[in-house]
Amino acid sequence: MSNFVLVHGGWRGGWIWKRVAQLLRKDGHDVYTPTLTGLADRSHILHAGINLSTHIQDIVNLIKFEELDDFVLCGHSYGGMVISGVADQMSERISSLVYLDAWFPQNGDSIMTLTPETYRLMHLKDVGQYGGVALPPIPAAILHVNEQDRAWVDSMTTLQPFGSMTEAIRLQGNHLQIKKKIFTLASAWEPNPFRQFYERLQRDPAWLTRTIESGHDAMLDKPGEVANLLREAAAV
Repeated sequence: MSNFVLVHGGWRGGWIWKRVAQLLRKDGHDVYTPTLTGLADRSHILHAGINLSTHIQDIVNLIKFEELDDFVLCGHSYGGMVISGVADQMSERISSLVYLDAWFPQNGDSIMTLTPETYRLMHLKDVGQYGGVALPPIPAAILHVNEQDRAWVDSMTTLQPFGSMTEAIRLQGNHLQIKKKIFTLASAWEPNPFRQFYERLQRDPAWLTRTIESGHDAMLDKPGEVANLLREAAAV
């Protein structure tokens, strides 16, 4: 049996992974779906000092105190920033790295430098409503979440700490030494800012690339396919 650490994206929490986690646990796997500081069930501790480093440390500490080795680390959307930082620090403990419709940063990138101008300008406008501390959620419809789940997702999303969007990531490149790396594109929504990474990594023999025909929150639209992707990542 395998261990999985699944890192959610912006404005979400560990709750987003429930359907996928249930499928993997039925197989007997151990699945960890932590919520990052300041979000969802931890939204009551939102404050101005939370940044990308905070969220990287959240997952580093989970791995340390759960004594995890030889596990699959998966990040969705903003979670791609987080797992990149975690894997750069702990590459020797991670068997597979999975980016699910996620940011794939280079050293010095931040969400705000990677984000297309339309979204960047929207974020800069919106953050003023919350004193520069946090950003309100992007509506589920814009991310092409399936219609049945949209109202529920909008009711569950919470403010995103703005520092997590502006801090530049520092990478040494250790994360790229992990043997098994998969980038998966959710192909049924546009404009998809993650397509650029998918197309680049398709040309890199060190990577596997996959597609899932879904909106951005593939773990909601196609939980079975996401579970199969993670099973593939865990296979020797």
